[in-house]
Amino acid sequence: MTAALELLDWRRRVHALYDAVRAEAHPHVAHAGWAAVRDQLFAEHPQSPVDRESFRGLDVPDHDPGWRATVRLEPAEPLRIEVPTATDGVVPWERAGVLLTPWGPLDAWWLASYGGGLWVPVRDAGSGTLSYGGGRYLYDTIKGADLGTTADGELVVDLNYLYAPSCAHDPRWSCPLPPPGNVLDVVVPVGELSGR
Repeated sequence: MTAALELLDWRRRVHALYDAVRAEAHPHVAHAGWAAVRDQLFAEHPQSPVDRESFRGLDVPDHDPGWRATVRLEPAEPLRIEVPTATDGVVPWERAGVLLTPWGPLDAWWLASYGGGLWVPVRDAGSGTLSYGGGRYLYDTIKGADLGTTADGELVVDLNYLYAPSCAHDPRWSCPLPPPGNVLDVVVPVGELSGR
């Protein structure tokens, strides 16, 4: 299989993983499945961003319901940012709105180029010590990370699903990092941590 087809397979599996998360009615069950499948992908898949020989599992605590909320996407002043990357050139994002979470506001960004996609990165007070210093992602629908929307139109904001972007594991990847509107003043001790 070529590298392109391997990457396609990786992305399909990630999309299927988040389909399963959205379909599961019990958040702790969905989260346990998410963590297990990610461990398996990282350990076995040829497109894994880690050294598979030395990989011992991602450090992901059990689901804590205190870090889950459903939040309406509120209007926000229009803002466009252009993020230079080493591999993808300049990536344009437009603010789609703001999520007023219990832990602080988070901007939601829409990819302003081919295909679009919602992106909600998060940098918190534990970034750099407890988790990857560049921040983590909650939503990145381009790559399948999508926790869903409730029947009344609120986004699921479950910080237990924060994960480090591929560039945290492998420098050959280039990842846009959270802009100022995506920084929380609290330590978020859930999601993928930097422990192992």
